[in-house]
Amino acid sequence: MAKVMLRESEGKLFFYVAKKDMEEVVESVEFDSDEKWGGEIRLSNGQLWHIEPAPKVLPNEVVARKLADD
Repeated sequence: MAKVMLRESEGKLFFYVAKKDMEEVVESVEFDSDEKWGGEIRLSNGQLWHIEPAPKVLPNEVVARKLADD
């Protein structure tokens, strides 16, 4: 598990992991509404992460779990 920062800029959603100094664009989100946002998150580098679904609040620091690399 890792703490990640989520932020929006110029219409794109960015996923940043400080410990790895990795910032990627979010390509897809399992649940994508203001009331329920999160679930499986696919990043531009092919990695798959999971964030517990919760109301969408950005910018935000959340705990995420890495599921897979592509």
